[in-house]
Amino acid sequence: MASDIQGGTLLQRVVREHARVVVPLAIALGVNVVLYAAVVYPLSQRVANIEQRDRTAETQLQSAQRDYQQARGTLTGKDRAAAELATFYNDVLPSDLAGARRLTHLRLAQLARESNLKFARATFESVPPKGGTLVQLKIDMDLAGGYGDIRAFIHQLETAPEFVVIDNIELGQGPGSDTGPLAVTVHLSTYYRDAAAGAQ
Repeated sequence: MASDIQGGTLLQRVVREHARVVVPLAIALGVNVVLYAAVVYPLSQRVANIEQRDRTAETQLQSAQRDYQQARGTLTGKDRAAAELATFYNDVLPSDLAGARRLTHLRLAQLARESNLKFARATFESVPPKGGTLVQLKIDMDLAGGYGDIRAFIHQLETAPEFVVIDNIELGQGPGSDTGPLAVTVHLSTYYRDAAAGAQ
């Protein structure tokens, strides 16, 4: 207790003796505390809030840029698909039944000749569209020849620029001996635009 009293008196004595220095320091300390509480701390909080808002805005900007690039890629892909589909309709598919029959009949007979197959006959049947604008033209071809020639014909058909789909192939023994040519019926399809459906 005596030491506390002595410490208190010592402090009082130091303050009295150095009052000219201690009082301005105490005032400056008080002013600093007030300035910190009233100005510096709110400003630091405001700066921290601004930095947080900047980070949030930057994250949102990056997200928006990603969304924009995805949407742009989707639109570009959609435009490209629409252009390729228009090219397919206009340049690859026949425009009508006469064009489809002319294209397939002449081309299929030529491919059969080039493959050393005997072209017996071909039948055609149009299947009306079901809710679309494309008419299916079914083609049944009767051919005769060796197995290797049939394979060559199928390969040429699959790699030809004309749009013809092989639906089914039926192989059988041709007339005559077992060593005679094979009889093959090839079921094919192509498509052409239905002018009546396209005009609607």
